[in-house]
Amino acid sequence: MDEKELIDSAKKGDHRSFAMLFRSHYPLLVKYLMKITMNPDVAEEIAQATMAKCVEKIHLFNGKSKFSSWLISIATNMYIDQHRKKKREREWQEGEAASRKLQWQMESKNEEWTDALAALSRLTDEMRIPLILKHYYGYSYDEIGEILNIAAGTAKSRVHHGLLAVRRELKVDEKPKGNLVKR
Repeated sequence: MDEKELIDSAKKGDHRSFAMLFRSHYPLLVKYLMKITMNPDVAEEIAQATMAKCVEKIHLFNGKSKFSSWLISIATNMYIDQHRKKKREREWQEGEAASRKLQWQMESKNEEWTDALAALSRLTDEMRIPLILKHYYGYSYDEIGEILNIAAGTAKSRVHHGLLAVRRELKVDEKPKGNLVKR
């Protein structure tokens, strides 16, 4: 069977055809992933995830490109997604560590670490900075836009969403439970 026949057969659910496709493309995929990840364990992990996704999505392969190109495209996107996820995790951990350090420094100087500061520490810089400029320092949205080199409307939106996030964190907008109305 040639590759097109194997793909057609695999699309119909033939496991043997898929196994033959897997055997013929897996080494190429792993070598490619080793070069872009520079880590054999990560390369193997992404290659296996790519093949699992291939089984799941093979019905979407339209044959306009080589099968190997399609696999490499899936693997590349998986690597980029994994890389972004790790970057976000690393940034979150760094932010948490910096927040704990700031809390410790403030408490060691007998300054209060309030719930509001804790809530602010959990915001992204994109929301925290405009919110602080607006509500701690009283800048207008136009001034915040100039300071951050963003449109005034963007500054207003970020302040609004930052404020909502802080309120959610502090549970300010929660309605009381039960019948607390005095008669």
